[in-house]
Amino acid sequence: MTVFSRFVAIGDSQSEGLNDGDDLRGYRGWADRLAERLAEINPEVSYANLAIRGRLARQVREDQLGPALALQPDLASVVAGVNDLLRPKFEPVAIASELEIAFEALTASGARVLTMAFPTLGAGMPGGRAIMGRISALNAEIRAAAERHGVAVIDLEAYPVATDPRLWSWDRLHLNEDGHDRLAAAAATVLELPGTDLSWQDGLGPLPRVTVQGRIRADTAWAVRFLGPWLGRRVRGTSSGAGRVAKRPDLAPVRVVSG
Repeated sequence: MTVFSRFVAIGDSQSEGLNDGDDLRGYRGWADRLAERLAEINPEVSYANLAIRGRLARQVREDQLGPALALQPDLASVVAGVNDLLRPKFEPVAIASELEIAFEALTASGARVLTMAFPTLGAGMPGGRAIMGRISALNAEIRAAAERHGVAVIDLEAYPVATDPRLWSWDRLHLNEDGHDRLAAAAATVLELPGTDLSWQDGLGPLPRVTVQGRIRADTAWAVRFLGPWLGRRVRGTSSGAGRVAKRPDLAPVRVVSG
């Protein structure tokens, strides 16, 4: 059994932990939850999270890879690319190439590296079918890059439960608390941590029936609360992460949170 002692996460909003918590209380997220699982095995484990919302794969490589290497992790997660595939110009090979640079550098440093193939979300968004196609194309490139460097992949595209709306938050782009918890469980299983099982793959049962009026109300609320502000940022050329810094820039002990 491998016992990890220095875990570093790099990436974008999913690894930062949106929407598992909020800006007032702070975000937890799957990486924090995985760190807590590691701490149950090794109470001496330390953890840093350099991920910042809104970051493109290139920005993750340019801004976060160097600091991550300096922390000398024995476990590192590299999760990015969703912000890239939402841009008008989509180049899956180029996006995966940025991630592969991180895969190669972190693996060469001696770290076990973990990444993610994304679930095919998009059904509830404008242009959803095109988004789903982009996700599958990017996943194929991520898997190929990961295989070349022996990187572990949490392949969420392979499991229908990963697209269950009950695991996703109000913005339909970030996991909720239950979703982040399941993703941490999936990561633990991929890493073959003791005490893991495959229950995170279990379905949640039939979806509640939603009326046409209810769907319209939900779509309208989503457009006002998320889509409008997101489009506004695109027009202005700004990012949701502008001016933000990493929530855990240095390795620190892990406090295990129940629930």
